[in-house]
Amino acid sequence: MNHSARSVAILVIHAIHLAACFGLLMLLMPGVCGGDPTSDTPSPEQIASVPQLLADGNKKMEAKQYAEAVSLYERATALNPVDGSVWRSLADALYGAKAYPKAIACYEKSGALGADYRFVAPYNIACCYALMGEKEQALRSLKQSFDAGYRFLDQAAKDDDLKSLRTDPRFIRLVAGDDTSTMSRDEGWRYDLWLLHRELTRMHFNPYRVTPKKTMDAFVRRLDSEIPHLTDPQITVRLMRLMRMPGDAHTALRPPALRGPDARNVPIQLYLFSEGLFVTAAAPDHADLAGAQILHIGGHTIDSVMKALDPIICQDNVMWPKNVAPGMMINPMVLNGVGLIPSSDSIVYRIRDAVGAERDVTLAAQPGAPVDTWALARDREHPPLYLKSPAPHWFEYLPDQKLLYCQYGAVQDQPGQTVEQYFGKVFATIDSMAAERLVLDMRRNGGGNLFLNQPLIHGLIQHRKINRVGKLFVIIGRATFSAAVSCVGKISANTNAIFVGEPTGSPPNFVGESNPVRLPYSKIVGTISDLYWQTTNAMDYRTWIAPSLYAPPSFALLKAGRDPAMEAILAYVKANP
Repeated sequence: MNHSARSVAILVIHAIHLAACFGLLMLLMPGVCGGDPTSDTPSPEQIASVPQLLADGNKKMEAKQYAEAVSLYERATALNPVDGSVWRSLADALYGAKAYPKAIACYEKSGALGADYRFVAPYNIACCYALMGEKEQALRSLKQSFDAGYRFLDQAAKDDDLKSLRTDPRFIRLVAGDDTSTMSRDEGWRYDLWLLHRELTRMHFNPYRVTPKKTMDAFVRRLDSEIPHLTDPQITVRLMRLMRMPGDAHTALRPPALRGPDARNVPIQLYLFSEGLFVTAAAPDHADLAGAQILHIGGHTIDSVMKALDPIICQDNVMWPKNVAPGMMINPMVLNGVGLIPSSDSIVYRIRDAVGAERDVTLAAQPGAPVDTWALARDREHPPLYLKSPAPHWFEYLPDQKLLYCQYGAVQDQPGQTVEQYFGKVFATIDSMAAERLVLDMRRNGGGNLFLNQPLIHGLIQHRKINRVGKLFVIIGRATFSAAVSCVGKISANTNAIFVGEPTGSPPNFVGESNPVRLPYSKIVGTISDLYWQTTNAMDYRTWIAPSLYAPPSFALLKAGRDPAMEAILAYVKANP
């Protein structure tokens, strides 16, 4: 059995269809099918024993004593037949005991009660049928799992419980197990297109939320027919355009040439400031470009380049392209694929250098990523506070302002320190240093595991000294994304924080999750979103979380080692002592 599918945590409470739920509860609850409704009523002591029964059952499962676990879980389901997770535990124990028909019945009950992702119960049922030698039933249940958004193609293909199905063409098609190494170039690209379209439409939370089905299907048919006449970069950006159609930023394609160890970009870094597009860092061979303004790319204005890239930038709002587009503007493959430049190996830039002179510069793509030896547009020795350390989690007390500056750059545990431990130190430092204010900097926080945010949220709510108007500030921006936006949304709803900087890169309620998809022929990887995260309330239609103090990034201030967000905070504090 696919252990990843079996052990998926219960992250979302699924809505239960009323008819199915009512029918199931009529069968499960005592007294509803006639007879004396009190004849089998458990005693308070029996009801209270359920948690211990489950704990004992879990220990038996860990010891692989499945028969004993079955006995314990059966007693638990008799006392609590309305909890789907209890039925799921019993089903797993029955599976371990090889009592597959009974396991199937319990998986069906757990699935009807929404105990897991919708694809988990039918997948486990398929495994049971396959182990029983009932091939057709197994394939039918497996297809139901895939139709419900099953995530793990590679694991399904390797699952020993399903090995009896591996030679069946229907199974091979389900797990996309065809050998693309034997295909021609056009066949390989068409296979990738078929698979991407299938995965997008079967797995996404709502693939037609933004783009109608007939529009998406027509695009796929047209691309399939055009593949023989398109270059590889052109096909790649069209696949990126397909991933843009559902209308969320988590669903995206990442060609190897753009990101990762095989990336081939020109050796500069770009950023969109309020004054325009500037080179913030450059390789040693092009150190003179650091600080230059980019006026044109391949003869096109920056506005026209942004418009050309927009159809392939998966996004939740218009702030996200500002964050993503500069990375595409240094990639010849992407710019060539959208028709902006003639070469997929180099880019011609029109720049204005530090002394105001304009000239053309041609840069060739090369492997590798920026390193510490690159020239910077700012003073390396005197950076603004937020660039003082590359670490995602660090803080510093500013005694003159009686302010604790706290960098929260990733919703992820770090080596040697969890998020909970980090914020434990933050709140302890606030108390020990007699800090009067806290600045939480999340402008570069791209997300992670949103469940790790809880210690921060609870700590802010409970800290009466800091959770006051004018005492708590949160810096946000275009790169504040995903789990970080969820965190910001909860801070906004539950504290007296003042937000500073730019709007966030996504709204407080968003379609998210990053389920991997890998195209076997081109080796392009991407992610597909299959969940909707409601951080605030159902009526919150904001396109982003906006700052109360709008302080967008400025190149002039960066070059001078200054931070507009921190300066806005200190000005507010001075004006409102």
